[in-house]
Amino acid sequence: MSTRLSLATAKQRLIFFAFVLFSAINGNAQTDTSAQATDDSILVIATNGVKIQQMSAGVKGINQVPLKYATTQPYISLQQIVKGNLAAVYVQEPSGEPGTEQNIFVRGISSPLLSKRELFDQQAAVYLNGIPLVQDNPFAYEIQKYDFNRIGPATNLLAAINLDNIESIEVIKDPVMLAKLGPIATNGAIWITTKNAHSGYREISINSYYGFAQSPSITPVNAAYENNFRKPFYDRFGTVADRLNYPPYLRDSTNADYYGPANWSDNYYKNTPLYNVDLSLTGGSERANFRFFGGATKNASSADETAINRYTGSFFINAAPIKWLMVSSMINYTRLERTRNLNIRDRLAEQRYIPDLTNPLTPNKSLYGSYLNEFNKAIDDNTSNVIQGYFALSADLNKFAYNGRIAFDYNEGIRDAFWPTTLLEKNNFVSNYFGYNQRVVISNTLSYKVNVNERQKLVLEAGQNFMADTYKYDYAYAYNGPNDFVKINVVNGDPNAADYLLPTAFRVNYFPSKMRSALASFSGNATYSFNDVLKLSAVVSRDGSSNMQPDNRWTTNFSGGAEWDIKKQFETKLKRINAFTATASWARLGRLLSDDRFNAGAQYRVDMGWGSEPTLGSYVGMPGISRPYTSGWIGYGIPWAYSDQLNIGVRLATLNNRLKFALDIYNRDDKQMLLPVPVPVEWGYTSAYKNGMHVRNNGVELTVVADLLPAESNAVSWNFALNISQNNNKLIALPDGLQEVIIGNNKLSVGRRIDAFWVLLNNNNGTAYPPTGPVLSYRGVPFKAGDPRWVDVTSDGVINDDDKVLRGNYIPKVSGGFNNSIGFKSFTLDAQFYFALGRKVMNQYASSRLNFINVEASNNINSVKEITFWEKKMDLSSYPMYNPWSAVVPYRLEQDLFLDDASFLKLRSLSLSYSLKPKKDKGITSCVFYVTGTNLFTLTPFKGDDPELVNYNGIYTGYGLPFSRTFITGVRLGL
Repeated sequence: MSTRLSLATAKQRLIFFAFVLFSAINGNAQTDTSAQATDDSILVIATNGVKIQQMSAGVKGINQVPLKYATTQPYISLQQIVKGNLAAVYVQEPSGEPGTEQNIFVRGISSPLLSKRELFDQQAAVYLNGIPLVQDNPFAYEIQKYDFNRIGPATNLLAAINLDNIESIEVIKDPVMLAKLGPIATNGAIWITTKNAHSGYREISINSYYGFAQSPSITPVNAAYENNFRKPFYDRFGTVADRLNYPPYLRDSTNADYYGPANWSDNYYKNTPLYNVDLSLTGGSERANFRFFGGATKNASSADETAINRYTGSFFINAAPIKWLMVSSMINYTRLERTRNLNIRDRLAEQRYIPDLTNPLTPNKSLYGSYLNEFNKAIDDNTSNVIQGYFALSADLNKFAYNGRIAFDYNEGIRDAFWPTTLLEKNNFVSNYFGYNQRVVISNTLSYKVNVNERQKLVLEAGQNFMADTYKYDYAYAYNGPNDFVKINVVNGDPNAADYLLPTAFRVNYFPSKMRSALASFSGNATYSFNDVLKLSAVVSRDGSSNMQPDNRWTTNFSGGAEWDIKKQFETKLKRINAFTATASWARLGRLLSDDRFNAGAQYRVDMGWGSEPTLGSYVGMPGISRPYTSGWIGYGIPWAYSDQLNIGVRLATLNNRLKFALDIYNRDDKQMLLPVPVPVEWGYTSAYKNGMHVRNNGVELTVVADLLPAESNAVSWNFALNISQNNNKLIALPDGLQEVIIGNNKLSVGRRIDAFWVLLNNNNGTAYPPTGPVLSYRGVPFKAGDPRWVDVTSDGVINDDDKVLRGNYIPKVSGGFNNSIGFKSFTLDAQFYFALGRKVMNQYASSRLNFINVEASNNINSVKEITFWEKKMDLSSYPMYNPWSAVVPYRLEQDLFLDDASFLKLRSLSLSYSLKPKKDKGITSCVFYVTGTNLFTLTPFKGDDPELVNYNGIYTGYGLPFSRTFITGVRLGL
């Protein structure tokens, strides 16, 4: 009987689904208009009951990306789309290589970026239709020797978002709205709403473009240039022994391999095609509708044949089986295939082996081409699969409303790499990676509307949210295979055999790891409205995280805000004002920990490395664990860190909504945060995690949107949009009442910025000689002729760390962008600019080139010379000539000699479009042809090639691939 019942239930569900699908496809089917879903109800379904706070009419969308500019640009990632388009949103893009990881910061950073582990904890949360997207977890860095790239495909997962499927992108900074989203959004949130299913006659949209990434114009050099650069140093300071140790590749000027033509760039920089094609189909009745979207995109760089391919498919269904109930669902799948660079440094970092780096690659095209041919024997496959979805219910029962959903986000990364013996001193290397990130969210909200009287309204809401995350990776690398034809390790699959799964062909090192975490939240929300003029709101939530210790598992978060509609209250006096509102809100939000190692206090870890070597998982073939000596001691009694956020804002619209302003003043205090404080060496640990760090961010933001010449009344139209934000951070307190702490090459001092560089001061720009004053030595090494003259801050006659000072900042003080759109008849010219001001970076590239003696003698990962070593990236003649053989290391990085101004203004894109008049009799609703160029020019005082190609911590190494100038032509067609 139970079997028959389940079969009958299955049939009923199948019939119901068929009815919904049939009704959706048949746009002319009879509908029940009384059950029509309004736009607001669809929004509720799409956003899981959390509506984006809309200001008064006429100011709506002022915190959104102006997609009309972005839809004609060939950008592949979300970070590239929002860059320069949202106030207080700063994007780091350290490389022009497509698909690489990029960073989004909203209103600055709340802790110093000591490593990439802290970097992950500073990212803004990204929501897709209300689903908080899960990203890679930094726990994989524990088994890595270098953090240039995370193990695995290291693909930017936000490149899976297709711009043509997006309805809006908005930044959420209001504390009350962040409180509704919970602790996951403490760093701010980027809210993405896709185009959804809706009723009406079927709609077909097609977008396609084709173009290319242009090969840049560079200055290639050969050994003659390098020899001429070094010769003055040898002539002035070199000894006979130094000349005898002259690098082999520079000794013989008759060696055509190095002194011959520098034509390597023909193999490295190439015009590379890029394209996109996508299609969407939308339709259905008011009771049931659907949307399908599919697309294929290739984004490429002109450097090193790097590219990323993206394949996307999405399906949405909305149905209202009864008048008061709405059912909604989404499934979205994306496949990313990335072609990575051939950088020697990146390859050696994964191989954990440094060969003899005496002779670099040759600048000769033929020989460099022979080197590239060796990669035909190699494997470097990088694939990511990303899938999101939800099933949601929305019920509206007069004064009661219910929203519930189950949502998930899953992504997996797969990487297979093999490097032949010809690329690594007769040793081959193989690595395999499989990892996934999984998030499941279950949420329910129930609201009740109370009409106190005609002028007063109250909405009460109670909600529950549960989020479960799983992070997993299996990573293995191996050396010394039998030959370059066997590229996998073949093992015995018989579980009864003695050599079951034992390595045979390779020497394998295996690293599996898995981490789970959960976040549970219970919240209450009240919104009071008086005469639609004054609105008061409050949110209280109880949040618990499994990554916290048992005695501090839960925390209480609360917020409150007010919105005053000045326009409505003074309607008769503000006739020329279309909208005028003022808001004030405050919230205390808990900060999540991304790693579960903090939840158990003192513990054992797989931490058996030594010196500069990475973590080892075994010793003499036996698995083993030890105390976390290198990752840091973790004690007990760790409380929740929290963020106190205050925002005061004004929204104004005038001139018939042609001119809109948004002004915000904010303050954010992040307190009780953990910091790895150095401890005495006799402890055996490098550091101990202690709470008590307090960082303050404050600033001002302004957004202006102006329809200066409306298209309806002028032959020439002109639209202008500007966003500009100022941010300042300050360290307020350190753990244990410390006033300053030194961690590696970073110094944190109370009252100073947390992103400042710790450097020596140069007090002249010319060659220094033995000073006549009291300064005698650097750390006990006497100064000699040709040494720099650093400032003796302490006036003790010795230059050391006590004389280093904090200077500069790598997070810009001012950033933003502005867009111009000028139209004439059917033509429109769009230009987008992006700027960052008051920003400094450390020029490690210049330091390494000038410090060539020590860099080459070290023969470490920083000694690697890529093929771009034979490219003139900057003019080094402006630096003073010091003695590079000096024991004081005069060209060391930590001095303000290499502290460069990296402010810039960029023309990111310029687009010319032509709109054909719709031919509705032929079924055409819109048709736009466009031509777009990107990365057209940069204005900057920076000495390097591009002020954006800088690491997360403000270090410019010169390893980042350049941003390609691209040109595309495309068409957008609506049917």
